[in-house]
Amino acid sequence: MRGVAAGARKPKSRFGSTLERMSHIRIWFFEREGRDLVRISQCEMIESFLDVVRDYSSSVALALLSEITERVLPEREASDPNFRLLLLSAQTMKRTGKSEVPLAYFALWTVKLGGWLPSLDRCGHCGRELRGDEQGYFFTRASALACAKCRVPGMRVASPDVLRLARKMLTEKLDRLTDAPANGGSESVLKGEAVKELTGLMLDVIEHQIDRKLKSRELLEELA
Repeated sequence: MRGVAAGARKPKSRFGSTLERMSHIRIWFFEREGRDLVRISQCEMIESFLDVVRDYSSSVALALLSEITERVLPEREASDPNFRLLLLSAQTMKRTGKSEVPLAYFALWTVKLGGWLPSLDRCGHCGRELRGDEQGYFFTRASALACAKCRVPGMRVASPDVLRLARKMLTEKLDRLTDAPANGGSESVLKGEAVKELTGLMLDVIEHQIDRKLKSRELLEELA
């Protein structure tokens, strides 16, 4: 939803920093029939992410989370799974001080919740099961995964590491993944290049679905 908060820019505004991007807040508003913008009357801060925004790379990641959420969700419709995913990803960045794994997790699950993620265990054309050491070929336009025999021009390579990482992220909680080096659980799948490759692959799918280049992604690519 979009709204107006009268006086929010004044130095002594009653809204304080509650309306900063990515703040987790409770908000009161009222709307009038025929008007697109609601009028915000009160905000209560639940959790601030200003500390995360002070780190440039993390601020870019948070901007990307925000932009993706705005683009993929319809207006004025509640979406609890996407809200929980957004909040969890932001909280994990805040807790760990790192953004790469939470961003990949968020992008993958956004594609999953959108219904655009194909089976990652078998070829979508011939139905053959993909071995653990076998790379796949991803066609973002059709959200399809193929084996080497069924690949067609235009498909992106999905390495075995990327496929293993994606399968792991679909079954493991994010906190277990980010805490893996400390508990010895999943560090073998959290390879830096695989994490970046998975993020890029999922962002390609999202951009195709919304038919628009994500502005924040350009900043992310500059940091790479």
